[in-house]
Amino acid sequence: MAVIRCLIVQFRLHCIQTTHMNTLSTVLDTMITPEQCRMARAALRLGVRELAEISGVSAMTISRFENEQSGGQAETLRKLEVALRAAGVEFLPANGGGPGVRLK
Repeated sequence: MAVIRCLIVQFRLHCIQTTHMNTLSTVLDTMITPEQCRMARAALRLGVRELAEISGVSAMTISRFENEQSGGQAETLRKLEVALRAAGVEFLPANGGGPGVRLK
């Protein structure tokens, strides 16, 4: 089941990455926070290594970002956000209580 889910996510990621960059930039209007990354992984029941595989970002980089040991490069955060969106997460802006996530 995990292999099928990973293949579906990889296909969605490929589709998103091959879209026109202007369209992609409107979808990704803000960078994700470490909290959102952790929440998204928990909602999807993805481990750090699984997210690393589908996003193309190393597991160590993801761990450092989530633990706030690194702010993350813009390209790294974009890759994480694209992969998590492709897996079914919607990112919510701060609305008084801080930014969040939910499943689509």
